[in-house]
Amino acid sequence: MAKFQHMIEVRGHLIDSMILTKIFDVIMDLQGEFQVQKFVVGKKKKDESYAKLLIQGKSKEHLNQILQAVYREGATSKIQQEITLETAARDMVMPDDFYSTTNNHTDVFYKGKWIRVENMMMDKCIVLKGNKAFCTPIRDVRRGDLVVIGEQGIRITPPERPREGVNLFQFMGSGSSSERPTQHIARRVAEDIFRTKRQKGKIVLVGGPAIVHTGASDSIATLIRMGFIDAVLAGNALAVHDIEYSTLGTSLGMNVKDGTLAVRGHRNHMQAINSVFKAGSISKMVAKKALTKGIMYECVKNGVPFVLAGSLRDDGPLPDVITDMTVAQRRYKEILKDANMVIMVATMLHSIATGNMLPADVKVVVVDINQPTVTKLMDRGTWQALGIVTDVGAFLPLVTQEIQKLIKK
Repeated sequence: MAKFQHMIEVRGHLIDSMILTKIFDVIMDLQGEFQVQKFVVGKKKKDESYAKLLIQGKSKEHLNQILQAVYREGATSKIQQEITLETAARDMVMPDDFYSTTNNHTDVFYKGKWIRVENMMMDKCIVLKGNKAFCTPIRDVRRGDLVVIGEQGIRITPPERPREGVNLFQFMGSGSSSERPTQHIARRVAEDIFRTKRQKGKIVLVGGPAIVHTGASDSIATLIRMGFIDAVLAGNALAVHDIEYSTLGTSLGMNVKDGTLAVRGHRNHMQAINSVFKAGSISKMVAKKALTKGIMYECVKNGVPFVLAGSLRDDGPLPDVITDMTVAQRRYKEILKDANMVIMVATMLHSIATGNMLPADVKVVVVDINQPTVTKLMDRGTWQALGIVTDVGAFLPLVTQEIQKLIKK
């Protein structure tokens, strides 16, 4: 039976970044065949490699299925085709065959040239406006927008393994682990944070209330004060428990210092919420000197922006919490723009939500005592995340101590 075939090519650090291996695997998994027509390996470590492959399928539909898959791994058609565009018929309605984005850097071929797609995120569409292309959520699609459909004319560039120096992500090698020496990993995380800030990078913390429960909030507050955290993304709970701990010494009624239950401690988190409402906001509470320490205090005093996204579970919530989810999501995206490193600590839902907003070349470190929290984040598409399964109450102070040592050197 005659086979349908198409020529593709791929460029980059194909071997050490496993790009070519992934393309081979995809073709074979889909029961296609391929012939390597040309393969040029870069002679120096910074040189790119090049491969040209002839892909064969059993039918036109089968071949198209294979091509769509390899394009998402970084391959492009040897015969360059322009993107296909279709007009959105209504607000918040995409054409049926819309292209669904990955979180990798993406270009589209339009009017004879490649155009970089701005604001890359996974699971969105691409809208062309003039000579610019934008990664666009469905609710931002407007009637008349030109939306990219199909897979042709699209080039994905997967992140490549760092070529210089040995950083945390090279050292770890695998996605997540609870078995490596905690002190050594903490030192590596500290070195990566220190290096990122030395290079004037932007570091964002995504945090959950367990930061406070486990006694790690003082470490986070110290990192903010020292200038190693540029923004904080969280929910109502982190702020409430941080303020409860900072003003009453408890977290959900438990004395953080010794783990004992405080007298009438069950009402403390509500008392903390009430104190913020009494002041008018977190920043006003700081201005009135009713809040003099803690994570939220350091954010206000050091001009570090924070976004608190609400949920159905929230008590209060605090006046600073954004209860409109679409507004909260937009604010998260604004904060994450140009981030170089995102540290996610003890919060599954906020971590997954944030991961969905990040391009694949942003370094992501996720720390949680729960293995499923770490693996779910990567399973949901944030495959570049480095998972560290450990007690955040023990781990974060170690990281802070290691950073303080680096400052003194």
